[in-house]
Amino acid sequence: MRKNLMTVKVAALLLLSVNCFGQKTENKLPDWALGGFVRSEAIDPIISPNKDSRFLDPVSKKEVAWEANDTFNPGAAIKNGKIVVLYRAEDLYGVGIGFRTSRLGYAESADGIHYTRRPKPVLFPANDIAKKFEWPGGCEDPRVAVTANGTYVVFYTEWNRDVPRLGVAQSRDLIHWTKYGPIFKKAYNGKFFNIASKSASILTQVVNGKQIIIKTHGKYWMYWGEQHVYAATSSDLINWAPVVTETGDLKQLMSPRKGYFDSDLTECGPPALMTSKGIILFYNGKNKGGEGRDNRFNPNSYCAGQALFNRDDPSKNITRLDLPFLRPMKPFEKSGQYVNGTVFIEGMVYFKKKWLLYYGCADSRVAVAVYDPLHPAAPDPIENN
Repeated sequence: MRKNLMTVKVAALLLLSVNCFGQKTENKLPDWALGGFVRSEAIDPIISPNKDSRFLDPVSKKEVAWEANDTFNPGAAIKNGKIVVLYRAEDLYGVGIGFRTSRLGYAESADGIHYTRRPKPVLFPANDIAKKFEWPGGCEDPRVAVTANGTYVVFYTEWNRDVPRLGVAQSRDLIHWTKYGPIFKKAYNGKFFNIASKSASILTQVVNGKQIIIKTHGKYWMYWGEQHVYAATSSDLINWAPVVTETGDLKQLMSPRKGYFDSDLTECGPPALMTSKGIILFYNGKNKGGEGRDNRFNPNSYCAGQALFNRDDPSKNITRLDLPFLRPMKPFEKSGQYVNGTVFIEGMVYFKKKWLLYYGCADSRVAVAVYDPLHPAAPDPIENN
């Protein structure tokens, strides 16, 4: 009898966590996922537009207020015991997201919360080999990681207002960069050179307390893509070959799901992470604006998800979160260029045994959330607050 009563109680608890449409009403993370992440509300957003910053643009030969309109979508890395955030900054010229010129700014912090910014951008369109790919749209949405020997690698969108392409650059100090241009220009005789490509999450692992770029099966591996999740491999970190099907088409590893927070897009986020449970891909899920959306979240909003891939076969998706672990909740995440609400994750670092996650807020500002494995918090709740 006691056993039967216990069974009934467990069943009742399970029913309480699911609504009448079969959707979960309580947000809990599985043991393979990272989180929850706690916002630094006393200081967020940590980076906001600055109309006083001036920069002599080498292409137009004009002085521009390069970070006056918006500062958002950051990458992050560790340098000399400090955290460096590379953030996308838009100037005042043009109207609408992507129709101003974007440049990458540099901010440095000893605690990951309070930042000192350089007055000039560190990666920007110039009269160089990348000009035809980066002008006039600029350099957008960086993802940054570091090799074991200390070479920083940034993947970013080169936007000429014609075709967005994934570009790559390398640096030893996160300030002076060598550009190498579009990453798919050589693979398969240039077959994927002129396709739209964005959002590269290179595979990393924490080794001796430091998060570094690693190889799998003898090659570097990345997840990439906006509409779907694709993959690519490289032997030199510069030239990348997309993973394709037997017919030579891009192989889709993960796609949007009807009725979920990622019903419209599954866009790759910070560097992917090799763990004992598998490979975690952090990604940005966009909710549809119409039919097929998840009604628990705003139409067209961006929320943060995690997916688990196989350690031995990185192309094999095992599972993913049904609910976002971070979603637009605070005023600064729902007011700006993108009023539908955005927490757009791009940068994450392992710092003093904690994970610091940097994200763009409504395409207008930069914020940080912290996960302490010794004191894990709950993920964002489903209900609005």
